[in-house]
Amino acid sequence: MAGRAAIVTGASTGIGLAIARMLGEEGHALTVNSRRPEKIQAAHDELAGAGLEIHQVAGDVGDEDVVRRVVSEHRERFGRLDVLVNNAGVGIGQPIGDLSTKRMDVQLGANLRSTILFYREALELLATAGQEHRNALVVNTASVAGKQGEAWLSVYSATKAGVVAFTESMNRELKDTGIKSTALCPAFVDTPMTDFIKEHVPAEGMIATQDIAEAVRMLLRLSPGCVIPELIFTAPGGALGLSS
Repeated sequence: MAGRAAIVTGASTGIGLAIARMLGEEGHALTVNSRRPEKIQAAHDELAGAGLEIHQVAGDVGDEDVVRRVVSEHRERFGRLDVLVNNAGVGIGQPIGDLSTKRMDVQLGANLRSTILFYREALELLATAGQEHRNALVVNTASVAGKQGEAWLSVYSATKAGVVAFTESMNRELKDTGIKSTALCPAFVDTPMTDFIKEHVPAEGMIATQDIAEAVRMLLRLSPGCVIPELIFTAPGGALGLSS
C-alpha cells in the first residue's frame, strides 16, 4: 500500500495536471481522471515518465458510475486516499434567453454534482486517513465567478458558488473526522479553458497553473489544527470579477 495517495479529476491539462505533478513530487501515488481517454493517457505517460506512481481512469465524472469507478479502482490499486482534488469542470457561456438545457446539465454535472458524489464515494477512505494523521485534504476547484456572479456565465457561476458553499458545509460536517476542505477560487488562469479570452487578456497577465499547485502544496503542510476553507487568486490590483 502506498504511503500517501491522491485522486485528481480533470487532470489531463491545466490546473489538474499541475496539481497532480506537485502531489507526485510530494510522494503521493496518483489516480488521475479526465473525460477524454487520449488526453488522460498523454498526461499519464508524461507523469509516469517523470517516475511518478500513477493510474489513470478515463470517463466523464458527470456520470455517477464513473465517479464510483474512479474511487473503486483507486482503492484497489493504492488502498488509501489522503488527498482528493475535485478539479474537473466545464464552463459554457450563454445568455439566459438562449440557455440550452443540455449545456446547463453538463455544467451542473461536471462542476457541482461530481464534487458531491466524490465526497460520498471517497468518504470511508478519507476518514481512515483522517483518523491516522488528522490531515486528509479535499481540494475543490471553484472560481472567482462563484464569489461574484458573471453575466453570460450564469450557470457556471452558480455551480462554482455551489462548490464554495458545499466546501463550507463539509468543513462543518466533517470537522471531527480529520478531513479538511478548501475551495480554490481563481480568476483567469492560463489554461486551454481560457483560450477564448486571450485575445483580450494575454496569457502572461493571467494566473499560472503553478501558482495554484503551489497553493495546494502549502495546504499539505498545514498542521492538523489549521483549516483554510477558501483561497482567492486574483490579478494584481485584486479585481474579483472575471469582467472587472
